[in-house]
Amino acid sequence: MTKGGFIQRDRAWHPPAYTPGYKTSVTRAPGRPLISMPTTLSEETGPVFGRDMLGPRDNDLILNFARDGEAAIGERIIVHGRVTDEHGRGVPNALIEVWQANAGGRYRHRKDGYLAPLDPNFGGCGRMVTDAEGRYEFRTVKPGPYPWPNGVNDWRPSHIHFSLFGSGFAQRLISQMYFEGDPLIWQCPIVRTIPSDAAVERLIAAQDMTATIPMDALAYRFDIVLRGRRQTLFETRKEGL
Repeated sequence: MTKGGFIQRDRAWHPPAYTPGYKTSVTRAPGRPLISMPTTLSEETGPVFGRDMLGPRDNDLILNFARDGEAAIGERIIVHGRVTDEHGRGVPNALIEVWQANAGGRYRHRKDGYLAPLDPNFGGCGRMVTDAEGRYEFRTVKPGPYPWPNGVNDWRPSHIHFSLFGSGFAQRLISQMYFEGDPLIWQCPIVRTIPSDAAVERLIAAQDMTATIPMDALAYRFDIVLRGRRQTLFETRKEGL
């Protein structure tokens, strides 16, 4: 690291765009060399996200879509962690959005044809803003695994999608969080596109008994690093914010 500069990122840490084992990548991978598009000042400086845009239940997926007096069905969990830069400094006021399947492995989406039932009290999405130290927390139910038409018998492991915004829409990063101990992680064709086991481990949330709510919810910790040699893997861009 040079004084005051960024830590050089390891490009081999990220999966290649073209990975035939993940069939969707065949059509999505760029067919021509990438070009750099400069951003405008307005894209880099706004809009600014704040807590005044959040509702009281936005980070509680168990209740934010439920009818009065009811709650989502499934294994109740807390997911928490910190968003940091490559030097370990917390990143405040970052908008985090999450979305996921329900406890049966089905999304509330009209094109999701999996036979698992929908939960009428679970919408599957939420949001929060990191505090002054970069911390975040939300409550939800553990999503179920589900089959997908990549191979004859391919299943996605239980996972939660994360979207992080910086100071504007042009600074958006997307990733997925998996759960410690899930054997499907290492069998997933999407996960297998990642060349390093250590990089995969960066996407796995560890069970955190110190944050568990007794008789209520288990807890998982998922820390997100935005840049550097060991940044969290993101689907949208390799360089981080």
